[in-house]
Amino acid sequence: MGYEIVLLRERPELVPGAAKWFSHCFGIPEGEYLKSMEEMLEGRKPVPQWYVAVDGENILGGMGVIENDFHNRPDLSPNVCAVYTDEPYRGRGIAGALLETVCEDMDKLGIDTLYLVTDHDSFYERYGWEFYCMVEQEDGPGRMYIHKK
Repeated sequence: MGYEIVLLRERPELVPGAAKWFSHCFGIPEGEYLKSMEEMLEGRKPVPQWYVAVDGENILGGMGVIENDFHNRPDLSPNVCAVYTDEPYRGRGIAGALLETVCEDMDKLGIDTLYLVTDHDSFYERYGWEFYCMVEQEDGPGRMYIHKK
């Protein structure tokens, strides 16, 4: 299976489909994703950014970078968010490839430290992330990870 990692700012025609895909994955209104992606396309600042893995027209996985992923530590910013790979494509390195692309891209944009909040406790370490601290999210405690270039 071949796939391509796409920086959505470089392929704006994919934004509507990506917003719909993220909305379906996370149950957050499509308009929220569109608003963030439109802000990205304006290009005034490095955050937010959005990325997808595609096979042709099919989105297999994706993630974004936003200021705060719904936690109580605004000082830990920006945050990788909306990390998801569709179930049939898991275990094929897609999330890892996306994480590496995001870290490299954000470094090129002048951001060498990223944060990520999750309830997973072993996945992200494989890609150079380190546990940083616990944070409070809207739905309870979460594990905050840090990645420095």
